[in-house]
Amino acid sequence: MNFYSHKLWNGVEVVCESHPQALSVALGFFVRAGSRDEPPELAGVSHFLEHMAFKGTGRITSEDINRGFDEIGASYNATTSFEETVYYAIFLPEYLDRAFELLALLLRPALRQEDFELEKQVILEEISMYLDQPPYGVDDLCRARFFAGHPLGQSVIGTTESISRLTVEQMRSYYYQRYTATNVVIAATGAVDFPKLVALAEKHCSHLEPMESERIRQRLLEPAYGLRVHQKASASQEYVIQLAEAPPADSPDRFAAQMLAAIVSGSSSSRLYWEFIEPGRVDSISMSYEGYEDAGIFATVMSCDPGVLQENLQRLREVYTAIEQHGVTAEELERVKNKLSAALALAAERPSARLFPIGSERLTTGQYRSLDDDLAIIDKLTLDQVNAIAEKYPLTCNATDVIGPMSPEEFRKAG
Repeated sequence: MNFYSHKLWNGVEVVCESHPQALSVALGFFVRAGSRDEPPELAGVSHFLEHMAFKGTGRITSEDINRGFDEIGASYNATTSFEETVYYAIFLPEYLDRAFELLALLLRPALRQEDFELEKQVILEEISMYLDQPPYGVDDLCRARFFAGHPLGQSVIGTTESISRLTVEQMRSYYYQRYTATNVVIAATGAVDFPKLVALAEKHCSHLEPMESERIRQRLLEPAYGLRVHQKASASQEYVIQLAEAPPADSPDRFAAQMLAAIVSGSSSSRLYWEFIEPGRVDSISMSYEGYEDAGIFATVMSCDPGVLQENLQRLREVYTAIEQHGVTAEELERVKNKLSAALALAAERPSARLFPIGSERLTTGQYRSLDDDLAIIDKLTLDQVNAIAEKYPLTCNATDVIGPMSPEEFRKAG
């Protein structure tokens, strides 16, 4: 595999991990536009704009876009997160021209008033469905409290109030501010002819304005901790969200943080599995690391029967306290190293599995890591480095939100 990069005259960056023996191509347009870039009154506009991209341009209709992808047998979609919006497709190499053209058109939405009003109702229904399903939006509440004013505390989907009040003029203004050339990375993996990829970028992406539109970066200095209980009478289980501070995505510590999360929760040999899943104490539990440009979190998610909620919260604290005080073992580290290395090697065989690591990394940090780089990083990680993360970023210092049939008063009495 070979890596290539090129920057267009207007600032659009094109990167490619070429694998000539691959049988497919994965192509993505990564845009630095997420919920953290939105002023509070525009909460959810990035996600809404992603929907509008599929409504057509001045040249083609929504039906043309969908039919175009179907005609070449492509698997395609889009996704919006806290820091990026991505439009992507996986297809056979001979359809690179058409797939690139279609994805590029998604970055030029017409943003018509009539489409906007129709899609607004779709988004509002999506918000209602989100709030009606576990964990009933409490993850957004916990994030907003934990980040305490930091833009990463904003919901990706927005709120009923913010979406209802949003106007198409506000969306157009946001689009012109964020969908600029310097905020776009075009990434491709698989059987890709890089000179051809660059030529396609020059043909279809030269219209993007070469404007500087950097996001505001700020360190997370004082996260809000503590526990809150919310009642959802219709729920049958209790759902727990815990957020603890972790290294940001541009920190060298992020690799050790990923390793710690894998040891705690990454498999059937992890600590949380043997403490909670194997004995049947919970319906589900996981802990993951999430790194952002200027902050990071360890996120724990758990669901269980109301009758064992208090006991499980105490057990969880004991597991995390033991990690902070005594660290993880050399045996655990070696086992997870082998597991992660194997998973990365197997994923590298599929262009679709490499697309997001390459595109998101380039957009967030400006870096590229090959499979060999990742394997070398894993191999060199030491027990001291992983245990230093557990000490520096204690999992017991967290914001916890609980939602389920139990009322706050019942929770206090049970404790």
